[in-house]
Amino acid sequence: MKSSTELAVTIKGFWRKLGPGLVTGAADDDPSGIATYSQTGAQFGYGQLWTALYMLPLMTAVQEACARIGLVTGKGITTIVRECYSRTVLYAVVGLVVIANTINIGADLGAMAAAAQLLIPAPFIVLTLIFTAIILLLEIYTNYKTYSKILKWLAITLLAYPITVFIVNQPWSTILRASVVPHFEFSFAFFFIITGVLGTTISPYMFFWEASQEVEEDKEKHLLKRGKTFVSWISVRQMRLDNTFGMIFSEFATWSIIVVGATVLHNSGVRNVNTAADAAKALEPLVHSFPHAGFLSKLIFSIGIIGLGLLAIPVLSGSAAYSVSEAFKWKASLNLKPKKARGFYGVIITATVVGLVINFIGIDPVKALVYSAVLNGVAAVPLLFLIIRISSDEKVMGEFKSGWLSKTILWVTFVAMGAAAIAMFYTILK
Repeated sequence: MKSSTELAVTIKGFWRKLGPGLVTGAADDDPSGIATYSQTGAQFGYGQLWTALYMLPLMTAVQEACARIGLVTGKGITTIVRECYSRTVLYAVVGLVVIANTINIGADLGAMAAAAQLLIPAPFIVLTLIFTAIILLLEIYTNYKTYSKILKWLAITLLAYPITVFIVNQPWSTILRASVVPHFEFSFAFFFIITGVLGTTISPYMFFWEASQEVEEDKEKHLLKRGKTFVSWISVRQMRLDNTFGMIFSEFATWSIIVVGATVLHNSGVRNVNTAADAAKALEPLVHSFPHAGFLSKLIFSIGIIGLGLLAIPVLSGSAAYSVSEAFKWKASLNLKPKKARGFYGVIITATVVGLVINFIGIDPVKALVYSAVLNGVAAVPLLFLIIRISSDEKVMGEFKSGWLSKTILWVTFVAMGAAAIAMFYTILK
């Protein structure tokens, strides 16, 4: 048996090994993810719970391929697209990422403000401005090493949902069956939400962010010299450990949010999550034994939404900035001062401010979250095709190219997401 000191040292050592994979996995369960998964549970009960289990290997394989591209080449995905493909493909990739990310930023900022209004009687506009300012100041004026630590700790806010799952009296046999046995309904509502679930789980911004953060890690560890990387299979295995843990953490949170939404909301007759207050009700069982449980559930929900928004929005704007900067050969790094990377930080500021403005055109914050998830689900399909091509290219990846298992899972992911998007559009036209 290990002593408490030895155990603490082991945990601390493991925590230090976690980085881009954990942050990317946690950012995946951003306010858009929480809203989409909550709506899934409220609308379909346990009917789409199986998606969490089946998405885990798909999500892990996609993010492993993206992380491996960044780690092995020392280049972001957009740089490789620029070097290996036509300008048409390059601009299409950058356009998809920037548009999807900017809309997602707007939805997340609106959700943070709506969640904060549950606690603070302040105008929506004022709160969105405050959050925008905080995020930009942190992202622009904090160096990568410090900023990455902040992002890792913000990931802990996801734990509210798993805790709630095990507090509530659950129909475990039904839940376990629904977690394993797929259930389908051939309707627009079903495929709309399932496209959103796929899109907020396997999202374009995650592809570019994790690859770029592996490049930042290469620089931090001095593995990138004169444009060449010096990585070994040990480095790849460490990356895979970080990535796998991050994706498991993310999907366990996804599963927990759907379960809580189904048990607390759907089983109580709530079928639609229309406001932040509706979503906060899912956490009331966590504090049911306390007086003022309604306020405490709103407090916990708000802290989670705000914490994950502070985590996800920099990931969204950062991945857009890396993509644009790599396309135009600008300097791009969170370690650089603003004066040395004006284009990079200019994209971060522009994407965040445009996202802020989206909140002033009358779009409902909660609905915007779900729609942004669906948009990500559609945009991810062509980008996945490129990820598969790049990660399997021996000229680019050398000995670290994708093996048969990786390629098989990546193609399954591409087909599954494409099929969900096609089914959604088909049911619209039917």
